[in-house]
Amino acid sequence: MKKILSIPILLGIFFSVFLIGNVVAEEKEGLEIGNKAPDFEVTTLKGEEIQLSDLEGKPVMLNFWATWCPPCRTEMPDMQKFQENHDVTVLAVNLTDTEANKESVNQFVEQFGLTFQVGLDSDGSVAKTYRINPIPTTFMIDSKGEISHKTFGAMKYETMVEELEKMN
Repeated sequence: MKKILSIPILLGIFFSVFLIGNVVAEEKEGLEIGNKAPDFEVTTLKGEEIQLSDLEGKPVMLNFWATWCPPCRTEMPDMQKFQENHDVTVLAVNLTDTEANKESVNQFVEQFGLTFQVGLDSDGSVAKTYRINPIPTTFMIDSKGEISHKTFGAMKYETMVEELEKMN
């Protein structure tokens, strides 16, 4: 009789530990420093699909911006310089649903000579997931996919470099 009662108890303990483990793992994803950055997929200006999780293994500067945003315009040359001079992936997600049209994004990229990846958040879903307000907003993500720094407003090149060095 004791053996029959102990089996359900052991199964209950096993499933409790299993569920608690899964909840803890899920809680690690979020928008705070030390959290796993929420995954998403966007289409780039070049028409390619890019998923944030595909970039793991290398530091990522994830920036949210729009062409009409003066501080965004200010930081773009520094972001280009940062991409050129460091082993980092810059992914600039444009809030396309706030733009007049997609062509204005193309013109902006050409005007500034940007060569880093520009993702289009056409429906605002990525901005919603990352609770973007204000813009620009930048997340520095380490090679494991964890947020190591976030900034609201334009970042200077020197700050980009400092935050990258902290990740290494």
